[in-house]
Amino acid sequence: MKTRLILAGVLMVLGLSPIQAAKTSGSADGSDGLVRKEAPAPLFRDPVTDGAADPCLVYNRGTGEWWMLYTQRRANSETADVAYCYGNPIGVASSDDGGATWVYRGTLDLDFEPGHNTFWAPDVVWHNGMYHMFVSYIRGVRNHWGGKATMMHYTSPDLWNWTYQGPCVLPKEDVIDATLIQKPDGVWRMWYKWDSKSLYADSRDLTTWTGTDRAAVSDKPHEGAKAFRFKDRYWFIVDEWAGMAVYSSDDLENWTRQEKLILDTPSTRPDDAPSGSHGDVVVVGDRAYIFYFTHPGRRFHTRDSKNDIGNIPYELKRSSIQVAELIVNPDGTLATIDRNLPVKINLSTVQDK
Repeated sequence: MKTRLILAGVLMVLGLSPIQAAKTSGSADGSDGLVRKEAPAPLFRDPVTDGAADPCLVYNRGTGEWWMLYTQRRANSETADVAYCYGNPIGVASSDDGGATWVYRGTLDLDFEPGHNTFWAPDVVWHNGMYHMFVSYIRGVRNHWGGKATMMHYTSPDLWNWTYQGPCVLPKEDVIDATLIQKPDGVWRMWYKWDSKSLYADSRDLTTWTGTDRAAVSDKPHEGAKAFRFKDRYWFIVDEWAGMAVYSSDDLENWTRQEKLILDTPSTRPDDAPSGSHGDVVVVGDRAYIFYFTHPGRRFHTRDSKNDIGNIPYELKRSSIQVAELIVNPDGTLATIDRNLPVKINLSTVQDK
């Protein structure tokens, strides 16, 4: 640990983060001069609960690392029905080699009231010198699906110490799965899931929100939306529980659905089956990577299979984080590069969400 701190200090003196230093050694892969490492498959498994889901990636300006915040489901706990999806904190993993390998760092302290409570699916943006996190909160723990979800707002100077700012007042209540993007006029737009649709609201300060109950995307039920800009287009990816649907837009107002889903079929890489679920996208120059989770044990079983006492077997609960590279085809559709092939990655170039 001491050696690592000394190395980090040397790099800071040189004006380099550990990730930026990766550019200076090894063989370049591509015209941008970046050295890319082959990412393992799976990319990450939570070593405590084996239930990493809903990943959100953010660059930590203080440490020069990439951090992954995720829903830490209690997959290896023997629980009734879907109780393993409740009572979970937000887990943290970090990468000091540009996103190729990850180490578990612990969980965030987000409690603002007593009890064992539930946090789901964070999204984090950088604004006015602070990190802002929007995460869904449900009081308590339940054995079956239920409970009112509230979108909570936190701020932090370092991604580790978070200050509770309170609930977001949105056009609808009982909402989950925030995704944010800053519009060209500086206004932030948040999309969120309500009744299996994606609604949105706008804010200049990430505190006061205005919007309507008009859905941005509502043609098919979904969750886990992710908005981003890539190759001069806005993209909106949603999890339809058998792959991800893709929409594109020039103005963030009118969305066109493409015919083909992505991540809807398994690859031959370990744990990359049966389909990709709720993920995040990081754009690095002219490349983009999608980070998503899978339930590998469900390839030949249904998600709701239970034993004699109503518990879902561990193999069907565990989840793994994977990564794939995105491309825009000549016909303008979004796709993943062949997922059977190794993924080489370096997230050195930072792009704020």
